[in-house]
Formats: sequence, C-alpha cells, structure tokens
Amino acid sequence: SKGFFVSPTLLTNVGDDDICVKEEIFGPVACALKFKTEEEVIARANNTNYGLAAAVFTKDISRALRVQRQLQAGTVWVNCYNAFDARVPFGGYKESGFGRENSEYAIDNYTQIKAVRIAVA
Repeated sequence: SKGFFVSPTLLTNVGDDDICVKEEIFGPVACALKFKTEEEVIARANNTNYGLAAAVFTKDISRALRVQRQLQAGTVWVNCYNAFDARVPFGGYKESGFGRENSEYAIDNYTQIKAVRIAVA
C-alpha cells in the first residue's frame, strides 16, 4: 500500500523506437518484438545506448554461442535469466555502467596502479 509497485508486465505491439524498448527498465517489465532473422534480432538488440544484460533462449547451443558473441551486453544469460554468482563479473557495456561488480575484476574499482622507476647509477 506504500510506494510504487508494478506487477510483472509484458509489453507487446511496441516498436524499435519506443522508449520502453530503447531504455533500461528496472522492474518486472519485458518488451516482446517479433523478428525474422538472427541478424535482425542482433542488430535490434544492439541498437541502444545501453548494454547491461541480455538473454538468449534457444535449443540450439551453436546459435546461443554465435549470438552471445555479437551482443553488446556485459552479461548474457543463455536459457536462464537473472542468474548471479559472486565469482562472475557483472557490469554493463556502453552507458550501462563503469567497471565490474563481483569477482576479481571488482578490485579494479578500488585500486590505483602506480609505476615507480628509480635509476640507481
């Protein structure tokens, strides 16, 4: 009764230029768009300023591997979604973040490298 709440929502009949397709929505909201070819869906998925995460659902593991290589996203889940592990880095591409959380890569966010060279003669 307090605050804002959105029930899980599937948005259909949306287009490539709709805000709900172009922007990151943090909540239980998904947009469903039809596509005809693998190339088309990859181009459409990458046609955004953001790239936090993506998911590929397929029975064809070769297709999953081929598609994930082309997606401009920091995390790609295959046949699952929102599966996190502290040992795996998490962070986005493009405007979806700076650096990585989790794993050894997160240490880079808290350290600064210094190189010192001393000539002794």
